[in-house]
Amino acid sequence: MKAKALQGGEFLIRETNANDIFIPEEFDEEQLMIAQTCNDFLSAEIYHLTEKIDSHEDLSLMPGVMKKAGELGILGVSIPEEYGGFGQNFVTSMLASDIMGGGNSFSVAFSAHTGIGSLPILYYGTEEQKQKYLPFLATGEKLGAYCLTEPGAGSDANSGTTKAVLSEDGKHWILNGQKMWITNGGFADVYTVFAKIDNDRVLSAFIVERGYEGLSLGAEEHKMGIKGSSTVQVFFNDCKVPVENLLGKRGEGFRIALNILNLGRIKLGANVIGASKRVITTSVNYANERKQFRALLSTFPAIKFKLAEQVIRAFANESTVYRISKNIEDSVEMYINEGLDKGTASVDAQRDFAIEAALIKVYGSEMLDYVVDEGVQIHGGMGYSAETDIETMYRDSRINRIFEGTNEINRMVVSDTMIKKGMKKAIALLPAAEEVWKEMANLPSKPAFSSDYHERNQQYIKNFKKATLMVTKLAIDKLGQKIAGEQEILFNLADMMMQLYVAESAALRVEKMDKNFNKHNISVYKDILDALQYESGQIIYKAGLDAITYLEPEETQSEFINALLHFTSVKPVNLVQARRNIADKLIDDNKYNFSTY
Repeated sequence: MKAKALQGGEFLIRETNANDIFIPEEFDEEQLMIAQTCNDFLSAEIYHLTEKIDSHEDLSLMPGVMKKAGELGILGVSIPEEYGGFGQNFVTSMLASDIMGGGNSFSVAFSAHTGIGSLPILYYGTEEQKQKYLPFLATGEKLGAYCLTEPGAGSDANSGTTKAVLSEDGKHWILNGQKMWITNGGFADVYTVFAKIDNDRVLSAFIVERGYEGLSLGAEEHKMGIKGSSTVQVFFNDCKVPVENLLGKRGEGFRIALNILNLGRIKLGANVIGASKRVITTSVNYANERKQFRALLSTFPAIKFKLAEQVIRAFANESTVYRISKNIEDSVEMYINEGLDKGTASVDAQRDFAIEAALIKVYGSEMLDYVVDEGVQIHGGMGYSAETDIETMYRDSRINRIFEGTNEINRMVVSDTMIKKGMKKAIALLPAAEEVWKEMANLPSKPAFSSDYHERNQQYIKNFKKATLMVTKLAIDKLGQKIAGEQEILFNLADMMMQLYVAESAALRVEKMDKNFNKHNISVYKDILDALQYESGQIIYKAGLDAITYLEPEETQSEFINALLHFTSVKPVNLVQARRNIADKLIDDNKYNFSTY
């Protein structure tokens, strides 16, 4: 790996140069054409049908629009050309997921099909399996689903009880069991199903077709949101699956499930970009039309605050998603150059960045929940009416904090994986933390900040990392092996890691924009960054303080608290004016227009 390339988790201990990251302003003409195709598809085929799709009065609507997406090639963006797809790179596949994220229930069906419904076969299938299924999945002639969750096995997926035994003639696996919350389950043609063979401790995976004997479906679930997505239970009663439909090796199913979850988490981070932009545009459209006290809502400072905060968080999430997307893409290319096939290279690259995948999922889903909540508030009473788009968006958002592993699980993945990497010396976490502890004894009375804007932001990020390393070492020293059970502390550490990574991603993007793209209005992007950095310092400080006051006796807390305060300090800026500047641009444009696509 090149010296400059970061491995998963190394963002905490190493610096990144702005020129080494990818930002949305760098999309090429082909990528922008794909984005436009996706936008045009949503406008022509989805938005006007949202209410009908959600009503489930015509169950043919969703598979119908999915097949139309397949005809345009949108379902095959990630599938190689030899299997009927477009064979685009990881960044481009994320761009398609980003745009499609604005499609309400359709975005869920799209994401399930193009991600967990297709990619297990692409990554783990035999050549025969790929040739048999992928061309049809790429074109939408067949639609995919993924059957992992069971009534007694949610977050603890490996506790599932669905069983598979070999038939007497050795030609079929006989499946018995029940799966629930299966997205696309009601209309899928191809299911990736997880079950335990005989008395195995771990899962295996199987490709199951809709017409196989012994497969049956439950009724459509009635849900709070994403009502138009098909969600059913799937039952297997002596379901006969050809032996050649074992996906991967026996006992490899749990690893397949975990690796596909990494991809799902990253893709969710992209989905919420498109959703958040649509919500923000809907919010500012309403604020620019609705009058109260003989003035437009968009003229009130309180509304400007809400609009600006929506933009700040969405911009930060977008910056983070495309940074990690390019990191993964580069890692895929590295593995291919080392001799791995693309499927294996893709799996290994995504697994390497499991920490970043989990934190992106958490930040993105919570960002969107904030954005839609404030969108409803901007609409006032109308926001609570089922006649408005914002009401649908509000309900549809809530599932994202549960999808792809709950945010609680993902927070523990972030901190637990980072600590394990450090303890195994996969990354130099502990040496970096020890250096911070040495520095604590000689900190100046107050931090000195550079007069150069970008250097100053780099200082903030370095200090945020020091704060996180300091508290992480304290937790490891005090708790040792017991840390896995101290979930609140793991949450504290995860929030610190997450916030500094997001802040760093936005800072690097703004710096690269400023130095390479000659943005005439770069000042508004600096306003976004100023507000984000200030809030990041506050979040990291609080999370660190909560951990310190639990881990350290009261009489010895002051050294850590003083250091924490030092490391999370940022130079005061006029945040009231900064937010007004951001809101004014949004109001003038009457849409989210802080990206080039």
